[in-house]
Amino acid sequence: MKVNGFTVAVDGPAASGKGTISKAVARHFGFAHLDTGLLYRAVGAKVLDGALPEAAARALVPSDLEDDRLRLPEVAQAASRVAAMPEVRALLVDFQRSFAARAGGAVLDGRDIGTVICPDAQVKMFVIARADVRARRRFAELQGKGVDTTFEAVLADVEARDARDMGRADAPLRPARDAVQIDTTEMAIDAAVAAAVALIDAKLAAQG
Repeated sequence: MKVNGFTVAVDGPAASGKGTISKAVARHFGFAHLDTGLLYRAVGAKVLDGALPEAAARALVPSDLEDDRLRLPEVAQAASRVAAMPEVRALLVDFQRSFAARAGGAVLDGRDIGTVICPDAQVKMFVIARADVRARRRFAELQGKGVDTTFEAVLADVEARDARDMGRADAPLRPARDAVQIDTTEMAIDAAVAAAVALIDAKLAAQG
């Protein structure tokens, strides 16, 4: 299937399933995929290493997105803090928009893709789940990686990130007006992916 300039925007809070859905959708349609949260995590990791936020954003290179530390809780918190800085967000916007416009189609997941980065995306989704469910998913993920933490600590981290992401003045986390909501609280991942694929299929069919 030849697709040009087709963008899928997938937003939602931490551990809602948006990354898993986005990767599966990208594989299904042969689209490129960008986890935009990794950009902020990479900047956050550099800040934890002593860099200033703006300098870290300017110095970002693709290999920084492969840092093994990017899924650690302290990096996630640092990412949420730098993501609230308008100067950092502005420095990363062009990269994201350029990726979204690539030939062959693109799926971007994050927190402001449908509202700020790609407001003209052909398909927009907002993936949600209850905070306790998201915390259990993240806790299991961290346990699998040998990270020493507790469910209570992970839940507190999830709730703190939600509050920061939704409350920031610049590009707060919220669904685009035309986004389709997918609630994964009790939905199996296969069903969530199927729902996302059906949305994209319908839009591609409408475009002819």
